[in-house]
Amino acid sequence: MAAASRTLTYAQALNETLSQLMETDESVILMGQGVISPWYVGTTTAGLIDRFGDNRVIDTPVSENAITGVATGAAIAGMRPIVEHPRMDFMHLATDQIVNQAASWYFMFGYCVNVPLTIWGIINRGGGQAAQHSQALQAIYAHVPGLKVVMPSTPHDAKGLLVASVYDDNPVLFIDDRWLYRIEGEVPEALFTEPIGKGAVRRDGEDVTIIATSYMVHEALEASRLLEKEKVSAEVIDVRSLKPIDEQLLLESVARTGKVVVADAGWRTCGFAAEVSALLAEIAFGYLRAPIMRVTLPDVPAPASSVLEQDYYPNSASIVQAVKSLL
Repeated sequence: MAAASRTLTYAQALNETLSQLMETDESVILMGQGVISPWYVGTTTAGLIDRFGDNRVIDTPVSENAITGVATGAAIAGMRPIVEHPRMDFMHLATDQIVNQAASWYFMFGYCVNVPLTIWGIINRGGGQAAQHSQALQAIYAHVPGLKVVMPSTPHDAKGLLVASVYDDNPVLFIDDRWLYRIEGEVPEALFTEPIGKGAVRRDGEDVTIIATSYMVHEALEASRLLEKEKVSAEVIDVRSLKPIDEQLLLESVARTGKVVVADAGWRTCGFAAEVSALLAEIAFGYLRAPIMRVTLPDVPAPASSVLEQDYYPNSASIVQAVKSLL
């Protein structure tokens, strides 16, 4: 019998998941800046402090390094903390704790000390937030040994991958994008997990593979619909897990299509799209019939001007243009 499900927004799925995790497991705590404020986290944490109290839903001072260190220590001591960073840009201030501490403890102590920590980083874009409030830093953390990085694009996967992150015994960066918060989809009522390290085919195709992350998955699907009108069949792959990445899924798709566009709304140089391109050059070179194309942010800080933002952020039209250049 199929599990009961209903339609939720991405934000509602996160809220429900956090509530169910905390209800069923007292070791799960939520902490971070503005964790009780809609201005910081939208509706993703609405009502949690009323239900679980301020000893488990902890609105912290503005001190990214300190609160990430506290969460890391709590994880080592046996808790399963979720530390929330409402603007991923300022995770730079916590990089010492994330990279030198949380990511390293398991290895430094001979695989005897686990760090079951979920680092919830939120990407903000648009609205004139400019260079210091709009950064997408997934590639930086995917570079670090000891860290897993997931970026769900649907409400269903937001729930399944958040549960998987919390119950992983070592650090996971759970990265979402506020542009996804109003996306709707079917979500099971009960807790469940989606496996970290597995991608998903969102649309089958034969002419080109579009490999996408986060909100760019939705732009890729729109691009595939536009391309279909021009008799181009595009397969859309939702990476879901940036590290570990589902190499087999990518290889199988590229073997079918022979052409690849990678769409990731991070910076171009040394970005995640560059990593996927290099990976496919290694494992799928014999299948490629054209150069791999990247659709990314340009290598400049985000503008504050709404007019410039329209050119800065890639979208379905950017992907269509890249596919046409291949064909």
